[in-house]
Amino acid sequence: MGEDWIENAVCRAADAENLFVQGSAQNQAKAICTDCSVRTRCLAYALDNRIEHGIWGGTTERERRRLLRREPAVTSWRALLESAEQPWTASSRTPVLAGPASAA
Repeated sequence: MGEDWIENAVCRAADAENLFVQGSAQNQAKAICTDCSVRTRCLAYALDNRIEHGIWGGTTERERRRLLRREPAVTSWRALLESAEQPWTASSRTPVLAGPASAA
């Protein structure tokens, strides 16, 4: 399966350097992803491929590492995130994960 979702990413129109920032600048970079229609796929791609740098799917490197540590048994983040009824909470804008490992 190709990664054709990339063509629809809002960040394609942004300067790529703005997505690879540190500190408080990360909040501005994450804002680029807020209304992106492929945000979930982007995040899943970054998690499935263990991408360590940059803002992907509205998350920082630290946020993705935390998800990977919290859910080590997940073999396909894409399948998990796409199957979630509400993949983003309104308050934190981070994925809502269902399943036994999430309850821990």
